Amino acid sequence: MAWILFGTFIALILARVPISIAIGSATVLTFLTSDFSNALQIIPQQMLEGVNKASLTAVPFFIMAGNLMNATGVTERIFAFANALVGHLKAGLAQVNILSSMIFAGISGAAVADCAGLGAIEIKAMRERGYKPDFAAAITVASSVIGPLIPPSIGLVLYAFLAQQSIERMFLAGLVPGILVGLALMLYVRIRAQFEDFPTQPRATSREVVASAQHGFLALVAPAIILGSIMFGFVTATEAGVLACIYCIAIGLWYRELNWRSFFNALSDTAMMTAVIMIIIAFSIAMGWLLAIDQTPQKLADFTFGLTEDKNVFLALLLVFIILVGCVVEGVPAKLILVPTLLPLIDAYGIDRVHFGIIIQLGLLLGIATPPMGIGLYIVAEVGRVRFEKVTMAVLPMLIPLIGVLILLTYVPQTVTFLPDLILGPQN
Repeated sequence: MAWILFGTFIALILARVPISIAIGSATVLTFLTSDFSNALQIIPQQMLEGVNKASLTAVPFFIMAGNLMNATGVTERIFAFANALVGHLKAGLAQVNILSSMIFAGISGAAVADCAGLGAIEIKAMRERGYKPDFAAAITVASSVIGPLIPPSIGLVLYAFLAQQSIERMFLAGLVPGILVGLALMLYVRIRAQFEDFPTQPRATSREVVASAQHGFLALVAPAIILGSIMFGFVTATEAGVLACIYCIAIGLWYRELNWRSFFNALSDTAMMTAVIMIIIAFSIAMGWLLAIDQTPQKLADFTFGLTEDKNVFLALLLVFIILVGCVVEGVPAKLILVPTLLPLIDAYGIDRVHFGIIIQLGLLLGIATPPMGIGLYIVAEVGRVRFEKVTMAVLPMLIPLIGVLILLTYVPQTVTFLPDLILGPQN
């Protein structure tokens, strides 16, 4: 049964059928060819039961917060502050690009929002200063990987739901890895600046730094308010999403940049993105039920143990597998399919579920910067008016620091678990 399911799904993906339709069609076809062909009502039952979870209500609110950030001019203020802070360094605007993504990540938690919102500003500024368009677009998509790691993160909310982990713990687990990714990219740019003649700009004066901080103060404190409210127990992760939306609306009104048209566009974009995600989740729950009935996770565990019982070897195989999957399947559906299937294996090898959550999050995120799916590549190519092929070639060297951090996180689990264990206490 699993062969029919995955074979149909892969064939539809290769035929460029939309993910939601591919998962749904593969699930229905597998049902029709199984012993449950006379009980198709199981599909809608599993779909409705799967999405009827309180933890998933955080998803539309964080999507909405990211859309509102782009609609209220907050992205420009974040970029201006980062530019005043590190713009004078070698390859300064590339460093600004990365730092801006780190700040913006604490508000939106979505790579797509980073590419589309900040990306338009960053690529335009870098091109005007003399940077090559393909390099500007490539560093933009590479730095967007930070967004879904630093909390709040839509991907980590989804993983917490699938792995039955605390959203707060997953948020805290993603903070240090997100910062490490940002620092690794900054180091890469700094080393590359030693061998290439990147444009430079004068150091901002102390007065200019203070002025940019004051100009964007409300935007800059947003990540601290959102994350701090969760860490200190004032709100749940779902309530933090509501708080983020309210705060973004308040900022927009204060800056007088939020109007009815931009607000309506943010609402409509949020509704569309949420609907697509929920449809994928619903079909994936039905798919997961089929895999559980077929005992696919147990069969996979037996097969893997037959290959190796060494935990480190298994982790290496797991990394290669996740990265390859991320190249051809988008993060949300990939996570929905892989997590329930791999969790028995993860438990059998004694790997912490929170640790695994960050591994699969970053591993799949590399897919937004790699063809053929690479949604981030398509966005920055469109926003920056650069050929897709050129962006793809330019981003390949930037995958080296990203993969390096992924390996570090995989084999040094304390980089992931230290902060949540310190603040929330070790898991039982």
